[in-house]
Amino acid sequence: MSPRDYYEVLGVSRDASESEIKKAFRSTARRLHPDVNDHDPAAEEKFKEAAEAYEVLSDPERRATYDSYGHEGLRSGGFDPRSAGFGSIEDLFGAFFGGSPFGRGGPAPGADVGVTVEIDLDDVVTGTEREVEFEVVASCDECRGNGAEPGTPIERCEQCEGTGELRTATRTPFGRVIRANPCESCRGEGRRPLSPCRECSGLGRRHTARTWKVDIPAGIDDGQRIRINGAGHAGETGAPPGDLYVQVAVTPRDGFIRDGNDVVTVVPLDATTAMLGGELEVETLDGPEVVEVPSGTQPGAEKVLRGAGLPPLGQSNGRRARGDQRIVFNVVIPANLSGDQARMVRKLDETLGDANRPDEREGFFARLRRAAR
Repeated sequence: MSPRDYYEVLGVSRDASESEIKKAFRSTARRLHPDVNDHDPAAEEKFKEAAEAYEVLSDPERRATYDSYGHEGLRSGGFDPRSAGFGSIEDLFGAFFGGSPFGRGGPAPGADVGVTVEIDLDDVVTGTEREVEFEVVASCDECRGNGAEPGTPIERCEQCEGTGELRTATRTPFGRVIRANPCESCRGEGRRPLSPCRECSGLGRRHTARTWKVDIPAGIDDGQRIRINGAGHAGETGAPPGDLYVQVAVTPRDGFIRDGNDVVTVVPLDATTAMLGGELEVETLDGPEVVEVPSGTQPGAEKVLRGAGLPPLGQSNGRRARGDQRIVFNVVIPANLSGDQARMVRKLDETLGDANRPDEREGFFARLRRAAR
């Protein structure tokens, strides 16, 4: 594939001044910074392309050759783009802007740990406590995280002379640039143990099993996470530990549908009770409760038990702070009628008039969907 026009790469005209070219390159390079282009796998190649374009157009002699003869003229003249000699976009960015786009190196902080715990819907009402077990990289108990055999000294790193970094000089289109990288010998600490700890091989960290008691607040929802600072993997020498994230999975309870802080239950109701009214025992989160069923109750009718739902997150101080339980009645029509039962129903039907038939403007399923919203 033929290389793109250098002026097009930098987005400048062919009569652009030296300052305009420099400004365009810096703008293009920062736009291709890894922090804003981690989604673009081609960002590194685009940066190298922009660096090569700047290397040519910022040099009056090379620019004149390119303007007259194009890419072929540069190659015939022995042009070898310096950007091709860098290993990665981090190297390129450090060369052109005097530092790594990822920041200074050093001891890495500990990684986070994630675990999942399961609780019941009843636990959401009161809150609960769970004990979780997980594997972590923890600070070594033997050397207390410093990586040295107990009783032995920690000395200045000879390779970096205690600075924690190694400096290298690189030739770039801007001239000679000094770059600093973390010292591999001491991992950026500037010090290293004379006798590494035998338990952790001088790393200051070891794999271990950890148990943690987690307080799960009332009102928590399925999929929510609890963060416990500093309970994750230990960092490298001197670096902070990661965090523990506990994801809560709420096991559904048969017959209960959660709707925010409310719960919805669908209760079967005999047709005779629906017509005549009466009492019905229903299951709630606090146990069985008897509710009044008014006469003429229609399929999909709703009755609300105030404060019988779930509490707001972190609160469990009685029903006054809780949501409601919405009971939706599903009127059950009798089947397998005997001859006498069928005759009684027909006789009843003959006596019914318009006054006995309610205005059915909203169907059962529409009311059910409304109740579950």
